[in-house]
Amino acid sequence: MALLKDKVAIVTGASSGIGRAIALKFAAEGAAVIIADTVETPIEGGGQSTAALIESSGGTAMHSATDISDWNAVDALVTATVARFGRLDVMVNNAAIYTSTNLIETSPEQWSRVIGVNLTGFFYCCKRAVMQMLAQEPVNDVRGRIINISSQHGMVACPGDFPYSVSKGGIVQMTRQIAVDHADDLIVCNAIAPGKIITGKPGVANDPGALDYSRSRTPWPRLGSPNDVAGAALFLASDMASYVTGINLMVDGGWMAG
Repeated sequence: MALLKDKVAIVTGASSGIGRAIALKFAAEGAAVIIADTVETPIEGGGQSTAALIESSGGTAMHSATDISDWNAVDALVTATVARFGRLDVMVNNAAIYTSTNLIETSPEQWSRVIGVNLTGFFYCCKRAVMQMLAQEPVNDVRGRIINISSQHGMVACPGDFPYSVSKGGIVQMTRQIAVDHADDLIVCNAIAPGKIITGKPGVANDPGALDYSRSRTPWPRLGSPNDVAGAALFLASDMASYVTGINLMVDGGWMAG
């Protein structure tokens, strides 16, 4: 049987990259998936939207234009999801923005924008998801699951990644706090910390020198793909992981073990 049959999942930042892979994986395993993103077209170079791709494969999906740094937008997202599908089983917080700046180079505006999406946005999504999950009956002893996409940059410092790394470190602790605070409510909360994942998105991490360094630093003989993260998310979203809560699962090819 499909691992997520009859489940309802929201995936933020799911038009591209890791979020897109998670949404496609969840839909293939039977979930109805809400793609919450500010844009619908993949950043990697066009093509079908995630929702259209899911529907063309016989799955159930809808796109919601959502800026997670806006509480009212997040509230409307969850409200619309429940109005259409009746409940919310899984919230995957993946949407994020990145700036490659150190402390001195980071402007107040950059700081506010990165923290506004990567940390405050996750807070909004977690809060609104838990509000809904508390109002619904448990299924197989779980009211709902939250999966926060953090980063190895939230575990170790990386030169020139000041606001991004701080935001990702905050996500790790947010995950632990929610897991502890809401275990009695039968709400599961975990994080996934990807290592170097080749998404096809433009950015400084795709410079040849940066890629060479990542390959030399990663023990596994290849860099990661979005599907590697999607597989971890599927495990945490399924009943296989009902007694797993509060973890930050490294999906990094052994980077942090070395």
